[in-house]
Amino acid sequence: MGRGGAGTRRRLALGTAVLTVAGLLAVAGPQEAQAAAACPGRKARTLPFSTGSVLVYERGGYVCAVTVPKKPGTKRQMSVSVQARGGRPVVDSGRYSYRAGPVTVHAGQRCVRVKGTVSGRSVSSGWILC
Repeated sequence: MGRGGAGTRRRLALGTAVLTVAGLLAVAGPQEAQAAAACPGRKARTLPFSTGSVLVYERGGYVCAVTVPKKPGTKRQMSVSVQARGGRPVVDSGRYSYRAGPVTVHAGQRCVRVKGTVSGRSVSSGWILC
């Protein structure tokens, strides 16, 4: 029974590890799916920071961005902004549970600057997608 018990424990530990990984993927997946549904085009950048990420998409000269928190579901202060070089930033800011945005600008061939915040922590891209 000693060997059978150890084998059972190993299988149980492996099963628990698989379920944990699957759970983590399920949590990350819906946020990306919501952002993709909100912004058309291909994902151009992910800008991670301590409390969330800004997901940036491009399509036909337009740039779209959303900010998603690492832990969705609780309302907190969030924002996202996109600015084409030479233009004014387009901003969405407020108390959200799942995302700030989408915000879209027509950039054409110009560089853009993207910023996002969740609960006072933030990221700024500098000029990108030139």
